[in-house]
Amino acid sequence: MIKGRVNRISGPIIRASGLGEAGLYDLVEVGEKRIIGEIVRLERDEAVIQVYEDDTGMQVGADAFSTNRPLSALLGPGLIGTIYDGIQRPLEILYKQDGTFMNPGSQSDPLDLSKQWHFIPDPDIEAALHRGEKVEAKPGLIIGRVKETESIECKIMVPPNTKGGFITELKGEGEETCTSIIAKTDKGEEIPLAQWWPVRRPRPSSQRLSPDQPLVTGLRVVDVLFPLSKGGTAAIPGGFGTGKTMTQHAVAKWCDADVIIYIGCGERGNEMTDVLTDFPKLTDPRTGRSLMERTILIANTSNMPVAAREVSIYTGLTLAEFYRDMGYHVAIMADSTSRWAEALRELSGRMEEMPAEEGFPAYLPTRLAEFYERAGRVSTFSGAEGSVTIIGAVSPPGGDFSEPVTQHTKRFIRCFWALDRDLANARHYPAISWIDSYSEYAEEVKPWWERVNPIWAEVRQKSLDLLKKEQRLAEIVRLIGPDALPDDQRLVLIAADIIKDGFLQQNSFDEIDMYCVPMKQVRLLELIMAFYEKSLSCIKLGAPLMKITGLPIRERLSRLKSEVKNEDAEALADFEREMNAALDDVERQYRSKEVL
Repeated sequence: MIKGRVNRISGPIIRASGLGEAGLYDLVEVGEKRIIGEIVRLERDEAVIQVYEDDTGMQVGADAFSTNRPLSALLGPGLIGTIYDGIQRPLEILYKQDGTFMNPGSQSDPLDLSKQWHFIPDPDIEAALHRGEKVEAKPGLIIGRVKETESIECKIMVPPNTKGGFITELKGEGEETCTSIIAKTDKGEEIPLAQWWPVRRPRPSSQRLSPDQPLVTGLRVVDVLFPLSKGGTAAIPGGFGTGKTMTQHAVAKWCDADVIIYIGCGERGNEMTDVLTDFPKLTDPRTGRSLMERTILIANTSNMPVAAREVSIYTGLTLAEFYRDMGYHVAIMADSTSRWAEALRELSGRMEEMPAEEGFPAYLPTRLAEFYERAGRVSTFSGAEGSVTIIGAVSPPGGDFSEPVTQHTKRFIRCFWALDRDLANARHYPAISWIDSYSEYAEEVKPWWERVNPIWAEVRQKSLDLLKKEQRLAEIVRLIGPDALPDDQRLVLIAADIIKDGFLQQNSFDEIDMYCVPMKQVRLLELIMAFYEKSLSCIKLGAPLMKITGLPIRERLSRLKSEVKNEDAEALADFEREMNAALDDVERQYRSKEVL
C-alpha cells in the first residue's frame, strides 16, 4: 500500500499528497473509517480522489491508502438475485449490519464467500488431463459449471487477462466456495471460482457480430414499428410521469433476454422501492419461477453519494459482460442516464474543470460513447454467442429533447423510443410517440421478421405512412373539423384510430394483451391495413363512409388484441374471412351500381 495525506476536501472530491506513485483509477481508502474512493487525476505527488461515500467529518491530515489495484467487481456464482449499490456492496447484508442508513466505511464481500456451490468440471477437459494431454489455458475457456439458480447456470471461465500456458490441475466434482482454487496452470496462475475484473475496462470478445436478431419484448409498438436488436442500444427519453420506468419494467419482464440487470442510477427512492418489492413477485413467463432468478439489481438512488452514481453504470456493464461471455443474452436497464450525467457535472465542477453547454463537462459525449459502445452481440472466446443490450432512460428537464444529454445520446444509439406527454395523459400505454421515434435496426432484423411473416416490412411501412398522413390531416381537422373532409381522408383518420387503439396501445393488466407474440403482432397490423385498403376501394366505387363504419367488424377489429389469444391463429383467420366477406359485399353492391 502507498500511504498519503489529505490536503483538501471539496464534497466527494479529495486531494491527497504522497500518492504520486499510485496509478490512475486505483482504489483508495481514506480516513479512519477507510472510506472507499478512486484516483481520477494525478498531479505530480498529489492525487485527486473521488470518494463513493459520505465523507462528512473527515479532516485535512487524514491518511489515504492506495490499494494498487483499480475499482473491480467480483464475478462468480451468487450475483443473480442480489441487490447491490453502485460499488457492488450487497445492500441486504449492509442493512443487517447497519440498519436503514449505512455507516461510512461499511464493507461486505460482494459474494457470500462461505457458501458452498456444487462445482462440476468440464468433462472434456477432465478426460484430456486424465489421458495426459495438454489443455491450453485460453482466455474464456469454460472449465466447469455451477448451478446458480434454476434459470441460470454459471460457467466458470479462464479469465480474459490470463497469462496463458496449459492447465495442469482441475478440481473434481464437489462442493466449493467462491475463494476455492479450481484450476492451476503451468505458469503458476491459480484460477478461483470467483474472479475480479476492473469495472472501467471492457471485457474482450473474439468477434463482434451483426445485430440481426431482434430483442422480442412483446410490446407491439416496439417489436414491429421500432425494433431493437440483441446487442443494440436504445434510449427512452421522456418528461416526468410519461412512463420511462414502467416501460423498462415491461421490457425487463417480457423480453427474451436470459439475464436482466436493472441499474437505478440517481432515481427517486420510491421508484427503486417499487422495483425491489415488485420484481421478486413477478413471474418469469418463460420458466414460471420468480423473475429475480435471472435479475441483478443495482440501487443507487438520488440520496446516495453522487460519485457512486457515476460508477454504478460501469459496475452493471461489467456484470453484464460476465454473463455475455458465458453465452447469455443480457439486457441492461439504465434508469436514468440523465442523473448519471448530472453526477458527472457535479464532480466536474468540484474538480474545477471548464464547463461546456448547460454546465456539463466537455467530455460528456465521450463518456456516453464509452457507455453505449460496450453493448453488442459477440462471439465469445469459448465459441458461444452472447450479447449485451443497453436500454437507457433519459429524463430531459421539462421534456425538452433539445437538451445536451438527449442530443448527445442520439449520436450513439440506434433506437429512439420518444415518450409523449399527451399520450401519457390520455392513458395510452406505452406512450411511445410514433412520430418522434425511430429505429435503425429495421433493415438488420428484416430477414428474421420475414420468416415470421413475409409481409412484415411492407405492412410496417404502410402503417407508418398512414400515421404520418393522419398527423397532417389532424392539423386541418383542428381548423375546419372532420366533416369538411372527403370520405377517403376521413377513412385515414378512422384507420389511424384503429391502429392506435387496436395495435399500438396495450393493457398491461389484461392477461391476453399484456404480451403479444410476433406472429399475432404482424397479423393484427395486417388485418387493420387490409381493412383500410378494402374500405378505400369501396369508397372509390361510391360507397359512403357510413356504410363501412356501420359494419360490426370495425369495432371488433379494435378488440382483437384482447379477445384472441396469442397462439390462436385460426381465430384471426376466421375474422379475416368475415371481414373480407363483409367488405366484398359492399364492393359488389356499388360495383353493380357503377355498371348500371
